[in-house]
Amino acid sequence: MKQHLNSFVMADPQKCTGCRVCEIACAVAHSEHDHKTVGTMDQPLIPRLYLVQTDQSTMPVQCRHCEDAPCLRSCPVSIFSREENQISANEEYCIGCKSCLLACPFGAIELGGSSQNNPMHRVIANKCDLCSGHASGPACVASCPSQALRIVDWADERKRKQIAAANQAGAVIKQFRSMGEE
Repeated sequence: MKQHLNSFVMADPQKCTGCRVCEIACAVAHSEHDHKTVGTMDQPLIPRLYLVQTDQSTMPVQCRHCEDAPCLRSCPVSIFSREENQISANEEYCIGCKSCLLACPFGAIELGGSSQNNPMHRVIANKCDLCSGHASGPACVASCPSQALRIVDWADERKRKQIAAANQAGAVIKQFRSMGEE
């Protein structure tokens, strides 16, 4: 298995209530001004994730930061790169060709504008960037009232699994020792 797997946000459809707070938090986190409420925004809400609702479940769709990254391979001007266990997009060089949008198997890339890095207001590719540059991590995860979202960091996952296995082994040893004392 690959040593350095990319991080991504995972949704639990059993916990998601469809409140769309994640979309609002994402849009606010990626706006050029520090907004306290959505009502103070003077630009459209353009989240880098979107909610999908069916009769059976509800959950947000966003970039999975794929290891094989079809968007990275399909972009003719190479706006995508692999940095710090994620797939990053340099929007400044995007030409709006839509090849990444077609290549993404999850439909997690949207076309929109970004007034901060896009003074000419061109249509450019937008995708989840795990709120890189934000010390608190992804805004969607932090804001979810039902805790349906969590960041999957493979180093943390590996450590969590090792601790769980060690605890389980310790419980078996403790049980075995207590059987010997009887």
